[in-house]
Amino acid sequence: MKKLSLPIGVMMTDVLKAFFSKPVTRRYPFERREAPERFRGKLVWDLTNCTGCQLCVRDCPAGALELVVVDKATKHFIMRFHADRCTYCSQCVMNCRFKCLAQVNEEWELASVSKEPFTIYYGRSEDVDAVRGIIVDDE
Repeated sequence: MKKLSLPIGVMMTDVLKAFFSKPVTRRYPFERREAPERFRGKLVWDLTNCTGCQLCVRDCPAGALELVVVDKATKHFIMRFHADRCTYCSQCVMNCRFKCLAQVNEEWELASVSKEPFTIYYGRSEDVDAVRGIIVDDE
């Protein structure tokens, strides 16, 4: 094997340049960058356009979406999104015929130390409370 060696002068100039230059990294929690425009962040659901066809649920490869039908005649649905299962592939967003789903690039800091924040409920508040009560009773 051939041993690579750099002259001391080259190494010292690199060290001195690094010593007097500003750091390349950002101080993350204090200096935040904007997410790219096409970044796939948190999934949001628009209840007003949804017809309950469940195409998004069928097309989700990770099984991260569940649509609970409260009353189909009056369009009462609840979307349960499991963020911990989601691969953020945007398959559900592309296949939604009524443009009910979108992924926003403003919310991308989704880390948590507990599992509860990863199950997100979308829908009318009284319907969500009723469904959450049923789910807790079943467990």
